Amino acid sequence: MSEELIAPCGMNCRICSGYLAFQHDVKSKGIRMPYCIGCRPRDKKCAFLKKRCALLLSGKVKYCYECSDYPCERLSHIDKRYRRYFRMSMIENLEFIKNNGINQFLEKEEKRWKCPECGAIICCHNGICFSCELEKLRNKKKLYRWED
Repeated sequence: MSEELIAPCGMNCRICSGYLAFQHDVKSKGIRMPYCIGCRPRDKKCAFLKKRCALLLSGKVKYCYECSDYPCERLSHIDKRYRRYFRMSMIENLEFIKNNGINQFLEKEEKRWKCPECGAIICCHNGICFSCELEKLRNKKKLYRWED
């Protein structure tokens, strides 16, 4: 886990399907998924909030919790969707970072998203390890949903 992969909105890009697809080059393995190297590495202020936040665009805040409007309506909407479908919360992530620091957050995330089979990272969008469960991903009808 790396601080560079924690987006301003609290998304951990390291557990995102786009980042994992890029990291594991799933297209070359016959799986069609978009690639992403993370918001900060590609110099995007935030993929979710896009160009709707002047403070992020101007570089006046590093994380959304530094804003007087936090959590804004857009962040709250995205957070609700992620809580419902992807078993994670950007707002909880931001609160943890604010209260405990980035290093403790990265340690917590490493443990939380670690694959019990191989030790790689599990995707927050579907619960699949792109290292040892590619066949499961390949056969999945809904790439962006967990199976309960």
